[in-house]
Amino acid sequence: NRLAQKNTLRSKWVLNIEQINHLDEPAAFAQFEQACCAPNWVSAMVTARPFADLEALQSAADQHWQQMQEDDYLAAFDGHPKIGDVSSLKAKYRNTQGEASHEQSGVNQASDAVIQALALANKQYEEKFGFIFIVFASGKSAEQMLALLQQRMPNTRQQEIVNAAQEQAKITRLRLQKMFQTNAASKS
Repeated sequence: NRLAQKNTLRSKWVLNIEQINHLDEPAAFAQFEQACCAPNWVSAMVTARPFADLEALQSAADQHWQQMQEDDYLAAFDGHPKIGDVSSLKAKYRNTQGEASHEQSGVNQASDAVIQALALANKQYEEKFGFIFIVFASGKSAEQMLALLQQRMPNTRQQEIVNAAQEQAKITRLRLQKMFQTNAASKS
């Protein structure tokens, strides 16, 4: 049954490129949606199959992302928790919560003062720009993310759309890479 296949695939990464190439469209959509939840980007990736290898898939991901418009970027941004607020993602986008939690692991070790400052700065950012602060958080401490957020606050909305879209591309690239590395490691 398709629903069972979709739910099973949402809970784990695809095993290899050949498998993603042969998934039916709804299952492939569910897989790519774990990397980026902008529907037009996901549809473009589903249509772009088959991929020869991970490099070809990453190249297609980058190319399709560059063709997206502001509404697509905003849809992708909407799939992220606010930095430091992973629980906000659980209700909306269960399939990416685990990835976001790992990507924001630097926040888990932050002091209460830094967390509060990050929460306040996030609120101010969202009020100013109309979308949450997007940053490639992997490997960054909460203090570093706070500093980046504060550095970007003086920007225009258009510049922040560009900045956030560039950060989203990095996040998507990492998630796609992990999609295949995780399962390659579990197969050995």
